[in-house]
Amino acid sequence: MSAEMMCQLFEGQLSKYTNVMKGWQFRWFILDPNTGILSYYLNENERRQQPRGYVHLEAAVISPSDEDSNTFSVNSSSGESFKLRAQDARARQEWVNRLRAVSQLHASAAAQISPPLPSRDHMTLQKAGSSGLQSSNSLALWDAFSAVREHLFRAEQYNFLLIRATDELPTTGEFRNVDPDLLMLKASSQAMLTALNQCLFILHQQSQDVFSSTKSKSSKHDHSSHSKKKFH
Repeated sequence: MSAEMMCQLFEGQLSKYTNVMKGWQFRWFILDPNTGILSYYLNENERRQQPRGYVHLEAAVISPSDEDSNTFSVNSSSGESFKLRAQDARARQEWVNRLRAVSQLHASAAAQISPPLPSRDHMTLQKAGSSGLQSSNSLALWDAFSAVREHLFRAEQYNFLLIRATDELPTTGEFRNVDPDLLMLKASSQAMLTALNQCLFILHQQSQDVFSSTKSKSSKHDHSSHSKKKFH
């Protein structure tokens, strides 16, 4: 799917399973790649009003059903689930492809929210003018962040292999790619990695703020001491 198509809204009519009493009902769905949200409305005429419901697709699991060639499900990382049915097999495949692409796009963006750390050599040069203890603490902190980032990167690689292996399972038989436990495993693992990356980003920002504050206080103290010596 081209990048241009990814940036365009995709919409159309799907049947949504509500409950045992109401069964399947037609709804108008809109997929917004920019926000990563799949929303639905009562009908096409209400598409400019507030949606009847929506789901965030970041780290969501989209799976074709083995019930028939038209049905598929959308399972979000927050636990929400939509059971949907397209007009035919071709329409289902297009929806599944687009939904998966948007899900992976936003999951990758969230996982990479933390900016890359500067090199250790750069950190060493940057702290050359700092006190020995402050410089040592900064380098130790850099090493800790670097180690965590490396572990997260490896975890993301294993998670990718897990998702690919699960998606390649057949839709029928003892081990199916739509098994509820497997779907929950994929959604939970992706959500956990996203949360860990966001936590790392917050910790990195806080450490930078603390260092900047400490450096500022140290500079003011040195300036004050220098002024007193000059006065005396």
